[in-house]
Amino acid sequence: MPVLNAASAAISAAVSVFAAAEPAAGHTPRPYERLRALVPLCALLMGGCTWYHREPLAPQDTSTSAHSLERIRIDPASMPLPELAAHRFDPSDGLDIDEVAMLAVANNPDLRLARDDLGIARAQAYSAGLLPDPQLSIASDYPGQIGTVRAFNYGLSMDVMAIVLRSANKQSADATAAKTDLGLLWQEWQIVAQARQLFIKTRFQQDTLPLLQRQRELTRTRYERMAEARRDGNLTDDTLTAALLAYSDARKQYTDAERAAEQTHHDLNALLGVSPEVQLQLTGGENIEPLSDTTLDAALAGLPRRRPDLIALQAGYEAQEQKYRAAILSQFPSLSVGFVRARDTSNIYTSGFQINLSLPIFNRNQGNVAIEQASRQRLRDEYQTRLNSAYGDVAHLRADNAVLTRQLQQTEAALPEVDLAARHAAAAYADHNLALGAYTDAQSAALTKQIDVATLRESLAEQRVGLQALLGSAIPDAYSTALTLTDTHAK
Repeated sequence: MPVLNAASAAISAAVSVFAAAEPAAGHTPRPYERLRALVPLCALLMGGCTWYHREPLAPQDTSTSAHSLERIRIDPASMPLPELAAHRFDPSDGLDIDEVAMLAVANNPDLRLARDDLGIARAQAYSAGLLPDPQLSIASDYPGQIGTVRAFNYGLSMDVMAIVLRSANKQSADATAAKTDLGLLWQEWQIVAQARQLFIKTRFQQDTLPLLQRQRELTRTRYERMAEARRDGNLTDDTLTAALLAYSDARKQYTDAERAAEQTHHDLNALLGVSPEVQLQLTGGENIEPLSDTTLDAALAGLPRRRPDLIALQAGYEAQEQKYRAAILSQFPSLSVGFVRARDTSNIYTSGFQINLSLPIFNRNQGNVAIEQASRQRLRDEYQTRLNSAYGDVAHLRADNAVLTRQLQQTEAALPEVDLAARHAAAAYADHNLALGAYTDAQSAALTKQIDVATLRESLAEQRVGLQALLGSAIPDAYSTALTLTDTHAK
């Protein structure tokens, strides 16, 4: 009732303004007198208006340059994950995996648009909480007969149903804003996962490209020596062809890896919102620890309460509940109430009220009720589908993790023997006790095994990041400032 009392007071005040502007009987009003009476009301209405300011588009590239990157400051408290909030951002000594993730959260272009969407949702929630404006009606009759006066009719009304529905609409808009906010948090988590995976991929490529280059040079040297022997008539064509194919395969493998590294560089810079020419200095290595089934089971148990996308769907369902409730309330007749002040041509003043009431005979808002009810059911099914999919994705990654872990253990177990054979072959070749072909084969086998180990370790690290995103960062980081891949091989 306080809302209705305030509305009634505003209506009465506005009517009194117009009533005060009416001239006395027998007085012919001048045009400016009626206009002057409108000045206070116009000033009152204009006082709360927002003024237009033009904001032109920027026609140039605004991506972060190398110089701008050095001056970026990121508040850890604004980070969406606790491990990032506890990390210090300092690009002067290179970027580790957490600093890359922090930069992605702070500077990603898609997240900037998502934050704009959140601003729109909050503005819509603010708009839903505003009271409806009263409706003013003005009518005036000018009789042509002598002895009569100008008649007028002033009315001010307000939509009562808009006030009745305000609570449901406000709760729905607030829930929608909460859903958008949680959706932004989930998108930040996905950007963090993408940034970490691209970091891992970049570090893997930095470590494996030199290995692929050595393999290419080995096959090239063997092919050139064999080609020289063929020219001297000491080698058959089929043997030379096999060496050429091996050299071509190694060269293609290296070229493909170069292109993949360039693509990763492009993807990482685009994700971080930095210019394409910026060469990021990445630091840190890998430290993969076995996944605990206890940790995974505990994370799965709290999944609906942790993952922002699931909580966002819960908020969206609550928003739809309120829309459905508002549709139910809208079945009742639409009602608007107002006050009227009038004078007829015989100079008789009247005051009264008016009520506008819709008759719920045909429509009764049944169509909107059915729409909102069906929409609520869809959101319910969407939430359950997303939750089931999350459980399925985690189960798949756990099974794949077991396969990768076993494969990595087998490959690492075979690596020392292959490395030892490569060192023995190198020593024998240096003493001229081993042919070039056998030396090259031994070195290529060692390099291939090292690349296989690096590839499996990269897959496990990316899988750990994927589990972090699926389970709400319940799994420890896959990377830390430890050894690089090449350092691990050296040991």
